[in-house]
Amino acid sequence: MHLSMWTYPWDIQDQGLAALAADLRGRAGLTTVSLATSYHAGRFLQPRSPQQKAYFPEDGTVYFRPDENLWQDKVIRPLMARNVDERGDMLEALVRVRDTTGLKVSCWTVCLHNTRLGMLHPDHVTRNAFGNPNYYNLCPSSPAARAYVVTLVRDITTNYQPDMVELESPNFMGFAHEYHHEKDGVGLNGEDDFLLSLCFCDHCTARAEKAGVPVEGARRSVVRFIAELCERAVPERQFPDFPAAGIDAFRDHPDLHGYLAWRTAPVTSLIGEIKAAADPATRIVLIDLKDGWLGGVDLAAVGKLCDGVILCCYDMAPGVVGNVIRTGRAAIGAGKFLGVGLRVFYPEVGEPAVLAARAKAAVDAGADGVNFYNYGLIPARRLDWVKAAVDVIT
Repeated sequence: MHLSMWTYPWDIQDQGLAALAADLRGRAGLTTVSLATSYHAGRFLQPRSPQQKAYFPEDGTVYFRPDENLWQDKVIRPLMARNVDERGDMLEALVRVRDTTGLKVSCWTVCLHNTRLGMLHPDHVTRNAFGNPNYYNLCPSSPAARAYVVTLVRDITTNYQPDMVELESPNFMGFAHEYHHEKDGVGLNGEDDFLLSLCFCDHCTARAEKAGVPVEGARRSVVRFIAELCERAVPERQFPDFPAAGIDAFRDHPDLHGYLAWRTAPVTSLIGEIKAAADPATRIVLIDLKDGWLGGVDLAAVGKLCDGVILCCYDMAPGVVGNVIRTGRAAIGAGKFLGVGLRVFYPEVGEPAVLAARAKAAVDAGADGVNFYNYGLIPARRLDWVKAAVDVIT
């Protein structure tokens, strides 16, 4: 069974490879380490690091050494984090010693969520119905953004040959994903966020028009809905069966409904191109959420093109976890890998039994493995909670 923990390079650098192996393989009973190989900015409380309790990673960098031969003709290119030169290439180190540690290596790879690259390449980010850019989200319809992600995964798989690559954000992102010191005095609800997230950039418009989709009618509808939500004294629901009904929540607006039906096309085809360009020895899986359609993910279509999916089920009751996994299995089919992502954060996980119940519900519903979040962000004693969950499902 695939049993992994999402991990940052600096976690390993602060504690050492031997300590990582002892913690993951020995103490927690895991089989894999999922290393962040492309990541974004943040501020992280690091309870386990002996050196730094607060860490601010560089924005939009990669944690491996890019192969310049693959990137020479690319409009959008990766920036290697200073961390790699200063403290070592942890991906190379993990791959080199995986037979010794007994830990397989998976690459946790952030794809289109990249504010640094978005600021450098504003013509290739998603834009709302008013044309305003979302700098944190490169658009999956942009040829340059697509080439960046495809080459990124090709580079990792051909030059490092990890066991798996986990694709995070190869899709459209929500407005509420946020940027930095975000301000919202309106009090956006879920449908408001979704409407503000819909992309009408030149790349999306051109692709959709080529497919015969009524883009301008859809855009006008979204402009109207956004204008109306901004004028209300307090937020109100406009679509009562959102998000449960999926895109059919917008069935009374044919142009918009048609645009939403098309919106999965660039995401699905991008994941197919990533898989086609990757070294076949490395499994390619998508990290997704319960309502992935909000980001343009068609799980059934994606399941036909890549090797599987990890569905994050954070802060969910065991019964809900089971339902998410059963739905995911029905979508991708019996032959593809299906994992569950579980967070080990307090207070959503207040004791070992809570984590174990969620893991068991996922495996009972058809999950092939579990990814736990996150090695460096939790106290060492919670590794014992992970082991308790592992013991229940193995």
